[in-house]
Amino acid sequence: MKKIRRILVAVKDPQARSAPAVTRGAQLAMELEAELELFHALSDTIVIDTLEARGASAREFERSEREASRADLEKIAARVRRHGVTVHTHAEWDHPPHEAIIRRAVATDASLVVVERHAGAHRAKWLLSYTDWEVLRLAPCPVLLVKTSKPWHRPVILAAVDPSHAHDKPARLDAQILNLAEMLREAFKGKLHAVHSFTPPVVLGAGLSATPAEMPAEVIAGAGDEARRRLADQIERMRFRGVGQHAPNAPAVIAIPQVAEAQKAALVVMGAVSRSGLKRVFIGNTAEAVIDRLRSDVLVVKPRDFAAKIPRKVRGMSVMATPTPML
Repeated sequence: MKKIRRILVAVKDPQARSAPAVTRGAQLAMELEAELELFHALSDTIVIDTLEARGASAREFERSEREASRADLEKIAARVRRHGVTVHTHAEWDHPPHEAIIRRAVATDASLVVVERHAGAHRAKWLLSYTDWEVLRLAPCPVLLVKTSKPWHRPVILAAVDPSHAHDKPARLDAQILNLAEMLREAFKGKLHAVHSFTPPVVLGAGLSATPAEMPAEVIAGAGDEARRRLADQIERMRFRGVGQHAPNAPAVIAIPQVAEAQKAALVVMGAVSRSGLKRVFIGNTAEAVIDRLRSDVLVVKPRDFAAKIPRKVRGMSVMATPTPML
């Protein structure tokens, strides 16, 4: 696994009193000896009448707002630098915010992007425009979704893997997940657990009806043994020691949050793949539901060949005229 050398933290509000994403990014930078960049995307659409009322040109307004945001970021950076972390700051007019974050991550060759979780549950996922979800879907590098402000201290890290390679996940993605989880476990002197959920094969009733018959105990036991063997083999191939292993008989959307809760995991590391044939990139219904249910921070890993499918050119400030009222 490539070492994390540069961490990009997306700062929603540079003037906010609390910034969990900055706190977590700074903690990661300290433990991993990585550089940190605090980035804020200025994405509001400016009405021309507003500029005229201020007696400023679009270029002057753009520059002054960018400099003000940069100054706010520098105040945050000064506090982080006291801990010996190299911190860069950057503010840019660009929109939409998720594309701005990804463009900056690609431009700076960021190894990790840290974003703060959007408050509240996500609904109507196929229509989402939440910045956190869009970054998770489209960023080519790992993305850490910060859900808690509590600092990590010898954290329990849960790696969610799928040795059966169901759900279209490539085999090497499990290795990426485990390697990154182990890197963080070692840096923070924590504990690593791995979870592989399974569901026994469906046994149909007589006449091949669509209603599953009651599952024989030996079928469930056999499926459980196979799941545990696959998980143990995966861990053995990685040559990791002391890894807690869990293979619950439940769908991933139930099993992963339950294991995370039972083990008091501070972080869950999981994989995501794009769905071919779709214009829009999805993490997948299962992964989205798991992420929403987890109370811990979530680190999402993409396959190495995943590419950011967004324009690379910064869009700049968006300006519009005041709409003409209808008579």
